[in-house]
Amino acid sequence: MALKSQNSSRRQFLASALALPAVRLDLMGTPPLGALPDRPSPLPVRVLGKTGLKVTTLGFGCAWTSDPSVFTRGLDLGINHFDTAPVYQGGNNEPMLRTGLGNRRKQIVLSTKIEARTKDEALQQLENSLKFLGTDYVDIWYLHGADRPERISQDLVEAQTTAKRQGKVRFIGVSTHRVALVTPSILQLGNMDVVLTAYNFTMGPEVEKAIESLHHAGMGLVEMKAMAGGRANSRWPGQDSLPRLFQRPGVPGASLRWVLKNSMFASALVGMLSMEEVEENVEHCLKPFTEADQKVLAARLEEIRPVYCRMCGACDGQCPKGLPIPDMLRYAMYADTYRQFPTARQYFQQLPKSLRQVQCKDCSSCAVRCPNGVAVRQRLALAQEWLA
Repeated sequence: MALKSQNSSRRQFLASALALPAVRLDLMGTPPLGALPDRPSPLPVRVLGKTGLKVTTLGFGCAWTSDPSVFTRGLDLGINHFDTAPVYQGGNNEPMLRTGLGNRRKQIVLSTKIEARTKDEALQQLENSLKFLGTDYVDIWYLHGADRPERISQDLVEAQTTAKRQGKVRFIGVSTHRVALVTPSILQLGNMDVVLTAYNFTMGPEVEKAIESLHHAGMGLVEMKAMAGGRANSRWPGQDSLPRLFQRPGVPGASLRWVLKNSMFASALVGMLSMEEVEENVEHCLKPFTEADQKVLAARLEEIRPVYCRMCGACDGQCPKGLPIPDMLRYAMYADTYRQFPTARQYFQQLPKSLRQVQCKDCSSCAVRCPNGVAVRQRLALAQEWLA
């Protein structure tokens, strides 16, 4: 009964927030910079760096959503920032997003990504994305998974600048889980407009320093991984050194508000699987970060310490067999707390065969020591068992 009452109150609150006069928006042609949805939103709006785009502080990370009507619900509640990629859901996410957007494409800021490794492949991939999304341009085209400087190749940057010159993308950017490592390369390029980066309450001062550098250079900043491992409990209980995690009440809201109290970020991309999650996250964004939120996150940090990789890079090069520890820990997270096993396996299978065949359980001891307390050997052994 209490849950039903809570859901009813939420829906009444959101309905009243949206019961405002509609503002007509010209839907013909490319919209002006900062175009907003055709109805006022209760969500705060921020400017995305030097792009001038105005985005809602809550963005929709589309990767895991399998029901187009959930995208539509996000639109109805005023979310105007949607992010996808060709690789998501085995290539089905972009067409699914198109279905959810309907004829409202021009009301949103839309981003997708480069998965290719060469300029020609990237430009062809963009053509495919435009077709699947039902549009003749995207607002932001990210270089996906640029977690090491070598990923930001001259060939791919040329593809981005070519597409921008052709008007098929309005702005270009980099998506990364390791912003501290790649920020010098991004700044050296001098032509990136937006950076999409992992950022949450677990991360250290080196990440804060990188964020400040990018912000001062005028780049728009978009956040991902706000929940630091997702909403779900661990599905791998029973390991002596890996206690079963539980979802502490208040964690999603506190995590999201922690990100948004940093005004350098224009928007936080959050994966949302249901209409209820969309509604909850809209509510979270309308409240300030509090001392109670800080206490919730402090407790949560201790809970997830054995399993959550903060992408600090301290383990780089420590494995004698050459395993990319941060990447593999992230794949384990996708399979475990994100509950996205197909995606986890897809990424794992992209590793070289020699690395896929390594079995951590065969080592008598592990050379990797995580300064933040992640049980690296156990996590990797489980990932290998599930994904190899």
